[in-house]
Amino acid sequence: MPSLSELVRSHTDLVDEDVAWLQLLQADWQIIADLSFADLVLWIPDREGKGFWAGGQMRPTTGPTAYVDDVIGTFVPIGRRPMLDAAYEQGRLVREGDPEWRDDVPVRVETIPVRRAGRVIAVVARNTNLLGVRTPSRLELSYLQTAADLTQMIAQGHFPGGGQRSDHADSPRVGDGFLRVDAGGRVVYASPNALSVYRRLGLSGDLAGLGLAELTRELVPPRRRPDEETLSAVLGGRAHLDTELGTDDASLIVRAIPLRPQGEHIGALILVRDVTDLRRRDRELVTKDATIREIHHRVKNNLQTVAALLRLQARRMDSESARSALEEAVRRVGTIAIVHETLSQAVEEHVDFDDVADRLGRMVTEVSAVGSRVRVRREGRFGVLSSEVATALAMVLTETLQNAVEHGYDPEDLAGQGATGEIVVTVDRRVGRLHLTIADDGHGLPDGFDLDGSMNLGLSIVRTLVESELGGQLGLGAVVDGPGTRVVIDVPVE
Repeated sequence: MPSLSELVRSHTDLVDEDVAWLQLLQADWQIIADLSFADLVLWIPDREGKGFWAGGQMRPTTGPTAYVDDVIGTFVPIGRRPMLDAAYEQGRLVREGDPEWRDDVPVRVETIPVRRAGRVIAVVARNTNLLGVRTPSRLELSYLQTAADLTQMIAQGHFPGGGQRSDHADSPRVGDGFLRVDAGGRVVYASPNALSVYRRLGLSGDLAGLGLAELTRELVPPRRRPDEETLSAVLGGRAHLDTELGTDDASLIVRAIPLRPQGEHIGALILVRDVTDLRRRDRELVTKDATIREIHHRVKNNLQTVAALLRLQARRMDSESARSALEEAVRRVGTIAIVHETLSQAVEEHVDFDDVADRLGRMVTEVSAVGSRVRVRREGRFGVLSSEVATALAMVLTETLQNAVEHGYDPEDLAGQGATGEIVVTVDRRVGRLHLTIADDGHGLPDGFDLDGSMNLGLSIVRTLVESELGGQLGLGAVVDGPGTRVVIDVPVE
């Protein structure tokens, strides 16, 4: 299904400012569709003047749809829909004509010119399913009257307006709570849902006839409401804005759309939404995230304590093999601590593994006998990994780098002037897979080496983690075009 921008570029002469205006209109036309109980279709003119292209479509949530199928991208030639032609050419709302029949459903069609900077740039067709039409209630009459005012504003070029796009992802909808205020900010009509929202704030009576800004000041403490200018502008219905306010027990978002059908301010549409439960869940999530980060921080501290104790014990060992084993344990514990340190600083249970990999590379070479003579270089990006994958992969990478440093290079060979070694970690992350190659330029594998028969503890750890923990594959062999060893790891990732 093509987007509005794609259709404009392909078929019209509309400029960028026109497109921005239409996109602002589309950002809020769910409100108009719901107030009208009707489907809206945006028709944009063909650059050759031969007809109109359907550039957008919106169905109501308050009533039955008049369009079963999507129409975006369809073309209507001049003359097939006279009401479209009249609205565009004459710049007026067109309501005359008999209902259309679509799939045995009578549909009333009205066309509304979309005006910007004094010229008509598109037409909105409002399509009302007339099946089952009954005498409207006061709520429905208020909806329809407000929809009529908004359509007049579209035709006059007063809607959409600046600041209209909401900053809140949970911006109120028509069904959440609807109020109509007059030019002085007094409530003319409040839907039952809007009344319920205000009763959660502490209102005991009705809203009709009350000044909404004054009432809200009485119900909401100063620390839980916006500044006076914003409060008056939104609740007085004088600005296209929304704001959040509430008490210790309730929270709500208030949205205002001023009404100027003939250019003069006559009042406003006010939408309210009770977001008490949403804000409670937000607070619970923030608390949970903070708790998880604190747990990772404490685990990291505990692991560092364990590493320090092992290091202290290693210094007291007389046996060289025992000392070496404890030092390897220190390194492995430190590897896991690095992952938990990263998680303690993250908002979610995911790790940007590039930083972890670089730190591990530095750690392995710094504590080795060859020191800074061997450098670890990374090519490609690991990206973000889940904490489970990150912990196992950190162990795999550390053990592999440690094996390369210990068995690939002789400290005496690197003692000469300018003698260095390099280990290259190449990462290729594709959809669903992570392909990792660790290649060094050291001595290479001993003659007759067999991975399956190897008794090396580090390789055993790597193989177990790759195949059992990560569900991947491990390969080990010589570098193709030179000396050294090449380890290939392929694991599935999200």
